[in-house]
Amino acid sequence: MILVTGHVMTSPETAAEITRLCIEHSVRSRAEPGCLGHNVHVDCENPSRLMFVEKWADMAALKAHFAVPASGAFVRAIRTLSPEPTAMQIFEAAEIQPVR
Repeated sequence: MILVTGHVMTSPETAAEITRLCIEHSVRSRAEPGCLGHNVHVDCENPSRLMFVEKWADMAALKAHFAVPASGAFVRAIRTLSPEPTAMQIFEAAEIQPVR
């Protein structure tokens, strides 16, 4: 599984539009082949930061997601609205059972 985390910063002037775009992007992404989860959350310690958690079946699915024209348009829109650079990290992950 591929795990993607990231964040985007908002400002009082852009928060509503960025939030709308992020939710729209997550909903659209969840319908893509190989998407196991795609959600955006508000950072409880900094409400101006929206956090992404994405789960993809494999790297091919993630690369296909990046190639979707709507994904590129989303990234460009967010970069123009956010007062700070966005951040993203990509991990290869395997689910393990919790230690009891």
